[in-house]
Amino acid sequence: MKESDNMSKREQEALNNKEYMEIVDNILKNQEFIKRKEYKHHGEKSVYDHSIEVSYLAYKISKKLKLDYKDTAIGAMLHDFYYEDWHYLPKEKNIFKKHGFTHAKQALENTKKCFPQYLTFKTQDIILRHMFPLNIVPPKYLESWIVSISDKIVSMDLVKNKDMLISIGLKKRSNKNE
Repeated sequence: MKESDNMSKREQEALNNKEYMEIVDNILKNQEFIKRKEYKHHGEKSVYDHSIEVSYLAYKISKKLKLDYKDTAIGAMLHDFYYEDWHYLPKEKNIFKKHGFTHAKQALENTKKCFPQYLTFKTQDIILRHMFPLNIVPPKYLESWIVSISDKIVSMDLVKNKDMLISIGLKKRSNKNE
């Protein structure tokens, strides 16, 4: 089975859109970002694939609304660029230290290390505020709101029949094979 057989229509469309790919191609080719192909996000979808879908949806919406679609695409691509696959970290008892509450800050820190050339006030806000309302400070820019909503739309596509607490990072899978 080819890798393209597992791609969603949105992801296939994204990878075939020349303008969009010119914006995000350097991120997609980065070895640290490529590691996200191994991180499960929701269900069987990887963080890598999820990020492409969120980024492309947010890019299309921003472009249609004549907003900053480049920063939107970049910020959305990096919104889940956290350190390691959280499913296999030691169990955290404090709810506010669980993945759903902490990964946006990790993604921003990781972006600062790996992609400082893409950091603007807007991309930082997109990354840091994409989990609103779990992150209690609301997004500052319309583009940040678009990414936050796009993330939820794409995630809901993937979790229609899954445990919602697992999907938002408040509960861990019971074993590595799930």
